[in-house]
Amino acid sequence: MEAFEKTDKKITPGLYVTATPIGNLGDITLRALSVLRQADVIACEDTRVTGKLLSRFGIEARLVAYHDHNADRVLPQLLDRLARGKKVVLVSDAGTPLISDPGYRLVKAARDSGYYVTSLPGASALLAALSSAGLPTDRFLFAGFLPGKTAARRKVVEELKRLAATLVFYESPHRLADSLRDLGDILGNRPAAVCRELTKLYEEIRQDGLYDLACHYATAGEPKGEIVLVVGPPEAVQATEDDLDEALRSALKKLSVREAVAAVTYITGRRRKEVYRRALELAGEAEEHEV
Repeated sequence: MEAFEKTDKKITPGLYVTATPIGNLGDITLRALSVLRQADVIACEDTRVTGKLLSRFGIEARLVAYHDHNADRVLPQLLDRLARGKKVVLVSDAGTPLISDPGYRLVKAARDSGYYVTSLPGASALLAALSSAGLPTDRFLFAGFLPGKTAARRKVVEELKRLAATLVFYESPHRLADSLRDLGDILGNRPAAVCRELTKLYEEIRQDGLYDLACHYATAGEPKGEIVLVVGPPEAVQATEDDLDEALRSALKKLSVREAVAAVTYITGRRRKEVYRRALELAGEAEEHEV
């Protein structure tokens, strides 16, 4: 009871970056509802979408559309409200703002101007997919949406190929089969999960190898709904000595020994002590060569 009462306390003027449900309205938090009720203005992607959410919980508030296409015009207006001591809430259509959604420019500008900025954590398609896909979560990279064009998409995947981490992407239904095919061509048949319509009535998580998933969606046709694609990390393959030296020499040109060791350990999966010892040897050879 005490925790519930605290959510309804008067809030400080400032910017509140607020997560909203990604499908199931029951995922809204008590704190989010309290802040939405007290907002002087709510900046949202689509006033119709946010309006339905507010109506469901009996909240009346002033809504202002804020997205990439009108940010140049609306951002100064929101900053002006903050300057006048107003309570501004930023939401996206679903999930956590700024995660492949608008908001970065507003948050940065508000912080640079010294206004109070805080976040209200809650639903996120990224985290929902990671926690239910059955793939490693100790190290992951969220890469947003892959490019729509094949050449650009394959270039991005090549850049991510050597990362010893689970990869997470948002994807549109009509590009899913093509993206899975390109991922399989470059990454091999890594284990992956297509997470669709998370938290909604027709939620589906399909697990298989990348090629197998590509084949399924190429024949089954375009799926419906919002999609998060989770791709498992590469199998631990020990880098050769030449690979290690090449990576270290490249890193040492731009980084300190400590930073280079951290980066190369991450990329190659080699033991840190081993990488550190070789980095010192290469750094010493470079110094001797310069002398």
